[in-house]
This record gives sequence, C-alpha cells and structure tokens, in this order.
Amino acid sequence: MRSLLAAIVACVTFCNLAAAQQTYPNRNVTIVVPFGVGSSVDIFTRAMAQYLRTELGQPFVVVNRPGAGGNIGAASVAHAQPDGYTILMATTGPAANNKFMYKDMAFDPDKDFEAVALIGTAPIIIATRPDAPFKTLKDMVAYAKANPDKLNAGYPGNGSLGHITGELIKSREGLKFGTIQYKGSGEIVVDLIGGQIDLAMDSIAPYVAQVKEGKLRALAIGSRKRFEGLPDVPTTAEAGFPSLEASVFYAMLTPHGTPADIVSKLNKAANDYLKTDAAIKILGGAGIQPNQSTPAEAKKYIAAEAAKWEPVIKGANIKF
Repeated sequence: MRSLLAAIVACVTFCNLAAAQQTYPNRNVTIVVPFGVGSSVDIFTRAMAQYLRTELGQPFVVVNRPGAGGNIGAASVAHAQPDGYTILMATTGPAANNKFMYKDMAFDPDKDFEAVALIGTAPIIIATRPDAPFKTLKDMVAYAKANPDKLNAGYPGNGSLGHITGELIKSREGLKFGTIQYKGSGEIVVDLIGGQIDLAMDSIAPYVAQVKEGKLRALAIGSRKRFEGLPDVPTTAEAGFPSLEASVFYAMLTPHGTPADIVSKLNKAANDYLKTDAAIKILGGAGIQPNQSTPAEAKKYIAAEAAKWEPVIKGANIKF
C-alpha cells in the first residue's frame, strides 16, 4: 500500500509539472530587479514585462529588491522554485563579479541559475573635463605615467564595473591616480564638469548629453563597436588599448533546474522583444546595446566575463 501511494504521488507530481510546462505561463510571473526603481535595468525591464504580458498572455510583474550590490534580489531568485515563475534580471555584479568581492554570499551564481538570454551590454565610458591636458586615451596614459598620483578618478561606487575598469587600467599600464567613490553617476558628472576630478569611468548613459554639448570629453568607450549615440568616440581597441574592453551586461536568469522548454520559451520571447523598435529605442536611451543569444551563448558570455574580471578584482583587493 505504501509503495502504491508513493507511486500515485510521484505520478501526480510529474503530471502536474508536465501540464504546467505545456501551458506555461498560466499565472503571474515575477521578474526581480535587484536594484532600485528608476535604474537603467528597472526601466527597460518594465518595458519588457509589458511586451511579455502581451506575447505570453499572463502578467509579468516587476519587483525591486535592491541591496548588497544586487545580491539580495539575486538570492531571492536563486532560492525560488525552478518553475519559470520567478525570473532575475541580473547585471554583471550579481551574475558574475560579486562572488569575488563579497565574503558571504547566500547563493552561487555558477550553480544556482540557468542562463536564459543575454539582453544587452552597456559600455563603460572613460571621460574627462574639456580642459584636461590630454585629448586621447593614449595621451591620458602618458600624462598619468609622467605625473603619478596627480589625477583623480571618480567611480559610481566601490566594486562597480567603473571602479574595476579603473583598477584594470592602473594594473595594465602601471599607472597611479586617486580614487574617489560616489553614490551615483549624477554626482560624478557634476564634479567632472566643475573640475573637482579629472576622470570618470562609468556606464555611458549619464554622459552622452554632456559629451554632445561639449561639457565633457569622451576619451573612449569599452565596447567592441562604437556607440550609436556617440559615433565619433573611439572604442578602447581603436584607441590602442584592446585589453581595456569593459561593458556592464544585463542577463535574464532563472533558478537552476528550470525546465529547458520554459527556458527556451522565455529566450525566444526575450529575443523577439529585442528586435522591436520600442526595445531598441528604450535600450539605446539607457546606453545599452541590444544582444541576441541562445541560453548556451549567454552562459558562455557570463563565464567569460567572470574569468576576465576575477584577477583584476583580486589584484586590487576589492572586498566587502
């Protein structure tokens, strides 16, 4: 009798899971954004959620769970049921780099998530004030070498990709310059325009208008191709420093064990959205270059980014 009951329970569970997969989604889906309302990732995730609701026939509800560099929101998804009803819209930090900086992590990004899609990348911009004594990235490196500790660079927080990029430049080129951490990009832009600091390394979006108006000078951007919003600004490779490529990435993840057919369905919907004019416009406004990927390609990209930044983070001893 016990064996019969166990078999019945197992059969019912399997049948329910199979039915849920066939009809996915059949109820609300939660997309967790591990940063605050109004952030770039929050803005485009809400736009995508509306598209997914229309295409897949169920509400996709965006929930903001900020804190600890994205770790709080990411942990809530890592420990959720792997049924496709809880999704993480992750950035470089919680998906790849935070594990090298935070001593205690409530999840393992390598083991606790399934990669669904790489949504896009936002290049890091290296910017300076218009009256700086250098006009190109090569000139800046030469000036910093000749004048150690004379320059100061502003970053949007300890452990941000802008900060890590600065450490990469220092280590690769043997430079010494000051580090000033800010709470956000707005404060950096103000101080850079005002001449309180000499350099900024940050996500590109807050700097586009200021560069176009001549209030700031862009030395280079860290993407593989030029940014459409600033077509005259060279990439770091074009500027002579291919090893300084640096972009914040945005990826859709689900808990490990999410059925492959659900991952595939979400991947197709995300890729279809990224082809729309609305997606191109809203992502472009946030300085994000849309991407098309399979789940396998997204997983490979995330692993490559983690491998790239691990020695830089550990070499700079960035810890929390």
